[in-house]
Amino acid sequence: MKFLSPAKLNLNLRVISKRIDGYHNLETTFQFIDLFDEITFKKSNESFNISCDGLEIEPENNLIFKSFNAIKEYCEVDEGVQIHLKKNIPVGAGLGGGSSNAATTLIALNKIWDLDLSREELAKIGKPLGADIPLFIYGKNAIATGIGDVLLDVEFRKNKFLLISPNIEVSTGEMFRKLKIDKLSPKHQNSFLDTLLRENKSIEEFYASNINDYDLKLSGTGSTLFIEYDKKDDLKKILQKIPKNWRFFFCEGLQYSPLTGV
Repeated sequence: MKFLSPAKLNLNLRVISKRIDGYHNLETTFQFIDLFDEITFKKSNESFNISCDGLEIEPENNLIFKSFNAIKEYCEVDEGVQIHLKKNIPVGAGLGGGSSNAATTLIALNKIWDLDLSREELAKIGKPLGADIPLFIYGKNAIATGIGDVLLDVEFRKNKFLLISPNIEVSTGEMFRKLKIDKLSPKHQNSFLDTLLRENKSIEEFYASNINDYDLKLSGTGSTLFIEYDKKDDLKKILQKIPKNWRFFFCEGLQYSPLTGV
């Protein structure tokens, strides 16, 4: 069975404070977009096997593998699965690809193993693996608070976005560690923007040369920048400036993840 695993954008992201448990309180708005990884699941006599087009996967550090183990342990089942991942969402880019893949795995295994778990139970399994995973399990655009796990459903018009991916993999954990909460600028759409620009000269140069002409925004902890637009003609100037070794995507917003129908 094949499943589409969607990306998300953070239309805004404000870090409020650091908690005593090491996590951070934040406020953000999540928007699903029509950029997808494709994941195929097949029952198997082997415990776990995963392959991926053009990407080496170490199962022990992969959220798909962790989700597989978590749902097996929760349901006390002895089932195997063969998984193939076609990776279209850039890695370490602030688009939620890993969390989306984890949620997709939980939803898919719930279906093909006939476990009959509710979305609430799946979110309970997924949350320890990543704060964004419940968002992808519920599959609705949301305003999030807490550590990003307290969700209030919202609806948006069908916006168009240009995503600009520098092909620089950013570690979410590292970005939180480097964040200087007492020096955050309230004017920024994203609390991590200054840290990202400070740590990545090529992104800083691109941002500085375009911010006067375009409302560039940052998704997650980076490295993806995005612009909301109406007409492609409005983007001609910036498209000519995107470095050749970067990627870009034209995307539209979704009201719901395709996983809501599973």
